[in-house]
Amino acid sequence: MKLGQAIKISFKNITMNKLRAILTMLGIIIGVAAVIALTSLGMGASQSVSDEVSSLGSTTVSISLSGNSSDEEVVTYDELMSFEDLSEVEAVSPTVTTSSTLKNGTTSSEGVTVAGVNTSYENVNDITVRTGRNIMDIDLDNRNKVVVLGSNVATELFGFSNAVDQSIKIDGTTFKVIGVLEEQGEELSGSVDDQVLIPFTTAQRFIGQTYVTSATVKMSSEDAVEIGMAKMEQDLYNQFGGDETSYSVRNQSSVSDALDSVSNTMTLLLAGIASISLIVGGIGIMNIMLVSVTERTREIGIRKAIGAKKKDIMLQFLIEAVVLSAFGGILGALIGLGSAEVLSSMLDMTMQITWWIVGGSVSFSILIGIIFGIFPANKASNLSPLEALRYQ
Repeated sequence: MKLGQAIKISFKNITMNKLRAILTMLGIIIGVAAVIALTSLGMGASQSVSDEVSSLGSTTVSISLSGNSSDEEVVTYDELMSFEDLSEVEAVSPTVTTSSTLKNGTTSSEGVTVAGVNTSYENVNDITVRTGRNIMDIDLDNRNKVVVLGSNVATELFGFSNAVDQSIKIDGTTFKVIGVLEEQGEELSGSVDDQVLIPFTTAQRFIGQTYVTSATVKMSSEDAVEIGMAKMEQDLYNQFGGDETSYSVRNQSSVSDALDSVSNTMTLLLAGIASISLIVGGIGIMNIMLVSVTERTREIGIRKAIGAKKKDIMLQFLIEAVVLSAFGGILGALIGLGSAEVLSSMLDMTMQITWWIVGGSVSFSILIGIIFGIFPANKASNLSPLEALRYQ
C-alpha cells in the first residue's frame, strides 16, 4: 500500500468518528497547550527580570557587611568611602533604611521607607531631582533634618501643591522638605518613588544605627568591574580577618544569572508537569486504537485475505495514531499561544514565544503518537486472517 493511500484511509476512518477522535486528542491538546503557555509566560518573566537587573547598570556593585554590628563595627563609613580612591571606582553610596510614618498636618502615610544616603546616591542610583535640591555635604556635616521626597510620597502628602520648603513629621520628628524626585517607575530593588531620602549622618542618629551594613558602588567602566571587585574583596578580607561570611561583594550580572537560573528551573518544572498530560494523551490514543482494532477485525481479515501484507496493516494503524497526535499537537499549539496571550494581558506579564519550543512540543506529540500507536498497530498486523474473518 502506498503511503498516500494509507493516509487517505486514516483520515476517512478518523472523520467517521469525529467526537471520539476529538476526545482522544484532548490529552494531547491540553498537554501541548499547557507546555507552550507556561513556557512562554515563564521565559517572558525571566526576560523581564533580566531586563530589570540590566537596567540597574552593569557597572553597579553591591556590598553587604553582615559582620558589622552595634557590638563591633569592623568597617566604618570612612573606610567604606575610601574605596572611592580606587581608580576603578567612580562613587560609593552607603545606605541605612527604616520604615516610618510621615505626616503633613492631618495627612499621613504609613510604612514609608526612609533611606539615609550621602551625596553619591544621586550618581550611583541615577536619580534626578524634579524640584528643589538634593542632599549636600553641608547637610551631612551638620546632620540637618532635611528630606527629599519620592514622587509618590510627595503626591500623597501634598497633592499637587509645591512641597519644597514645607515641613513634615517623620515618626514625630520635624524635617524640612528640600526636594522632590522625578518619577522613576517600578524597579526590581523597589521604587524610589515610594521612598524618602535624608542625610546619612542624620539617619544614623534618627534610626539609632551608627554602623554600616550595605553600600552600592558605581564602577568607572564595565572593564573595571572585575578588577575593582577583586580589590574591594581583598580589602574586606583583610579587615574581617579572613572571615568571608562577614561580607559579600556582588555585581548585578551575578544577581541576574542567579535569578535567571531560578526562573528557568521553575519554567522547566512547570513544563515537565504539563508534559504529563502528553503521556496521558498517548495512553488515550493507544486505548482508542485498541478499540479500533477490535471493531475492524473483520476488515483486517478481508484485507489480509486479498493480499495485504503485515507491514501494510501495521502502517495503516500507525498512521492513524500519528494523525490523531499530530492534529492534537497542532490544535494544542494554537490554543497554547492564544492562552499565553490572554494570560499575559490579564496578569500584566510579559510573554516570550520561543518557536523551537512550539515546534518541539508538536514534534513530541507526534512521537507520543508513534510510541503509543506501535502496540495497537502490531496487534492488528499479527491477527490471523482466518480468525479475523470468523470474528463477529
